[in-house]
Amino acid sequence: MAGRAAAVLAMRPDVAESAFPAAVRARLDALVTVDHDLVVTDFAEPRSRAALAGAEILLTGWGCPPLTAEVLDAAPRLRAVIHAAGSVKHHLGPDFWARGILASSAADANAYPVAQFTLSVILLSGKRTFEMARQYADGAFKEAATSPRFGNVGRTVGVIGASRIGRLVLPMLAREGFRVLLADPTLTAADAAALVPAPGSVELVGLEDLLRRSDVVTVHAPSLPETHHLLDDTRLALMRDGSVLVNTARGALVDTDALVRHCASGRIDAFLDVTDPEPLPSGHPLFLLPNVVVTPHLAGAMGTEVAALGAFAVSEVERCLEGLPLLGAVHEDDLARIA
Repeated sequence: MAGRAAAVLAMRPDVAESAFPAAVRARLDALVTVDHDLVVTDFAEPRSRAALAGAEILLTGWGCPPLTAEVLDAAPRLRAVIHAAGSVKHHLGPDFWARGILASSAADANAYPVAQFTLSVILLSGKRTFEMARQYADGAFKEAATSPRFGNVGRTVGVIGASRIGRLVLPMLAREGFRVLLADPTLTAADAAALVPAPGSVELVGLEDLLRRSDVVTVHAPSLPETHHLLDDTRLALMRDGSVLVNTARGALVDTDALVRHCASGRIDAFLDVTDPEPLPSGHPLFLLPNVVVTPHLAGAMGTEVAALGAFAVSEVERCLEGLPLLGAVHEDDLARIA
């Protein structure tokens, strides 16, 4: 329609279908002109290049190719890239940030499913669910219900990183009655206390102290050069016997070889939704250990949840067109502290 800004979708076609179901698509169509039959996976393709020439808004998602200098040169009218997913690091590089184009991410919308998944895993871990399921399959039924190995009452959960997901997990844990420890070098004790409504619900501690005191350790730090192998052999050795490591953040935060050794000894258990490398090769020791569960990066939005990312992106398009600040705005200087 004449006078409307033009938008282009750049992501895998299956992602576009999930992120923009009929109702969300209708909202988008009321704001911009967009050819839903064109979902860009290759910016060099002639039809894609022609669409870029008039695009003011680029809606990206999983599978979006990198926005190189050449691609950006082909999009002289582009004023915003709105990502219907989490991290923008895979497709927005230095060439993009140098041009002053707005960027937004639906990371906040993607955070809730991860936090929900994390809480579920922690609760199930307290019941030794994964261990007992394997034993049941091998012919055992269950231990006595009075065994102190089981249960979530009186347990301490250590949260590494007050990221957007970590900040969602903290009040969830407090509501479930856990003692909650938080390690994040960027916060003060007052900052940490403000993250959960109930006074005294969260105690800010050093990382080593957290590892020594926690029954469950859940990782929510960004993957940065300084956090690579944050949990190395020395720090994993600090974890209590019988404790559980949960990682729904990034695999590189944990030294995989060291984790294999600590789990193989039976001293600690692990639930990993992310690994390093990812995906793990078939037959990797983590798949074979009875006290380790590995899932294929399931925690973030999947299936019916992906529409929430598209809905967030459409709301950002509306804000952009109205000249309002973007709620999911991402700036170059954010990259040093976000996933």
